Amino acid sequence: MIYKCLIIDDEELARELIETHLNQLDNFELVASCASAIEASNILQKKPVDLLFLDIEMPVLKGTEFFKTLLQKPKVIFTTAYRDYALDGFELNAIDYLLKPITFSRFFKAIEKFKEQSSMTVKETQSNLPTTEDGFIFVSKNRKKVKIIFDEILYIESLKDYIKIHLVNESHTVKFSISAFEKELDARFIRIHRSYIVNKNKITAYTKNDIEIGKAEIPIGDNYRENISGRLS
Repeated sequence: MIYKCLIIDDEELARELIETHLNQLDNFELVASCASAIEASNILQKKPVDLLFLDIEMPVLKGTEFFKTLLQKPKVIFTTAYRDYALDGFELNAIDYLLKPITFSRFFKAIEKFKEQSSMTVKETQSNLPTTEDGFIFVSKNRKKVKIIFDEILYIESLKDYIKIHLVNESHTVKFSISAFEKELDARFIRIHRSYIVNKNKITAYTKNDIEIGKAEIPIGDNYRENISGRLS
């Protein structure tokens, strides 16, 4: 498995040091190295990331405050030159807190923590994955396995750690990331936004900006528009 990483630090030398450490590891890919939270926000809207290396003390917007704004939160390792920020980092469920200058041995220890937590998350997700057969899927809800027929799905909506499956006559909210659930669906479903998947067979109208399914108007994300245009024509 390749883990995609993003470095966010206003100090160029600090970014270069983390990148040097990353280059010594297998299975870790640097998506981008950003000097500000604003720059990083633009990257995160376009590319999925598994791990952030996030400096706390940055101009305009502190790393901890930036992390709180993220709807989809990757794993995070906070970096800083100040010991006093350690508590802030751990209150946000950080993997680790690295004090600058960061040695490779200390960096490697943080990476091992990340890999251990990621492994636990994968095992937990696999144990809760729905089972699929032709035309339907089972999802876990209230200690039951609920059968969801594909043809009855109108669209799927992301709600942070949960998804809401909108059906013809009802809806179900279950604990799943929308990306994990997307992998269980067939070709009739299209991801049109980081927060929405639609059943193209249920679309009643569309424009370049949104899709209508009955009375629901669902936005098309800028980064998905080009990908879906051919599938709707």
